[in-house]
Amino acid sequence: MLAGLEKYVLPVFLKIGENKVLVAIRNGLTLTIPFTIVGSFFLILGNLPIKAWTDFIEPVSGMLNAPVSVTFGVLGLIVAIGIGYNLAIGFGVDPISNTVITTVAFLLATLTEDFTIDPALLDATGMFTAILVAIFTTFVYRFFVVKNITIKMPEGVPPSVSRSFASMMPAATVIGSIWIIHVLLKINLNEILQWIFQPLVFGLSTLPGLMVYTLLACFLWSCGIHGPNVLAGIATPIFLSYLAANTAAFQNGQPIPYEVADGFWILFMSIGGSGGTMGLVLAMLRSKSKLYRSLGKLSFPSAIFCINEPVIFGFPIVMNPLMMIPFIATPMVLGASSYVLMKVGIIGKIVFLVPWTIPPIIGPYLATNGNIPAAIWSVCTIVISYLIYLPFFKIAEKKQLLIELGDNKKITEETVVADH
Repeated sequence: MLAGLEKYVLPVFLKIGENKVLVAIRNGLTLTIPFTIVGSFFLILGNLPIKAWTDFIEPVSGMLNAPVSVTFGVLGLIVAIGIGYNLAIGFGVDPISNTVITTVAFLLATLTEDFTIDPALLDATGMFTAILVAIFTTFVYRFFVVKNITIKMPEGVPPSVSRSFASMMPAATVIGSIWIIHVLLKINLNEILQWIFQPLVFGLSTLPGLMVYTLLACFLWSCGIHGPNVLAGIATPIFLSYLAANTAAFQNGQPIPYEVADGFWILFMSIGGSGGTMGLVLAMLRSKSKLYRSLGKLSFPSAIFCINEPVIFGFPIVMNPLMMIPFIATPMVLGASSYVLMKVGIIGKIVFLVPWTIPPIIGPYLATNGNIPAAIWSVCTIVISYLIYLPFFKIAEKKQLLIELGDNKKITEETVVADH
């Protein structure tokens, strides 16, 4: 299988992955890594599913969540900055000017109906808008540069001032365009995205409906759009209604009606986070690559609590055609298997809502009212995730090892030259 992937699949995906825009987007997303790691630490600290602990920290819970608000809470803004900068580098325009224009345009594109900045619109749900705005800004800026349409200052004017005036016309064009689209025409890109996919999210209590939802959510996430968040406005009310029906049936001693209920996605499909990336983290922990081994060590603590932004943006999964396959396939396999096992009565169905940060094994056990087979199956999902990710990870690892070998060789040669 590995040889087949390397011979037929990898060349196609590598060609796609070398696209300037995709490379810039991937590089821009890595800017989120330190913020997601720091935010993950405080998120876990403030949401440990232990009653004694939650009671103890209740007086300072708001303080513990403050860093989360300014890390996870502004991921869209961070992405706009990172991608705007990297696109500028890739397309040869002034990085600082392009980044600032992108940031201002993104903030304009996410204004509320009363034209104020709503912090809630700056999180991961705004990534799609951030990516589009960054691409639009860079291409507009590049057009003005290529056509040499700029405000030229007299000789003797400081370079920093000249650059500021050179970016004025691109800035006016970008901001004016976003103003027309979002303010005058009231077009909301995130709402449009939900509207586009709404007809496709059907029958979430059925296996086909669950598979379509999973495919859409994970595909969007692998493209840099927080799929579960984008579809949450449509799917969450449905999942919650199924959970309410299950809980009511359990209280009345009746058969549990729904296999898929709120919590199913996290507990049985997203082991380690969206895409079921726990298996990838475990593979990284045993990697021969220093980079992947270090990333695995950094990601493992948060993965236990179903937080995997460090993996999604650090590996990366986003805009990585090769890793898109297991990222979509893993939750689909786990979801279908869990659905069938519940349908035939081998594992229990969800009757309680548990915190989404609860670790594997414990979460399924508690949510199914102490169903031991559900806890055992949780262990199996980790193994399945590992087996699905492993061949794809080996391909990525092989390429990374060549890069590291080249870097080490270069360092050795430079050391020898310096010694002589």
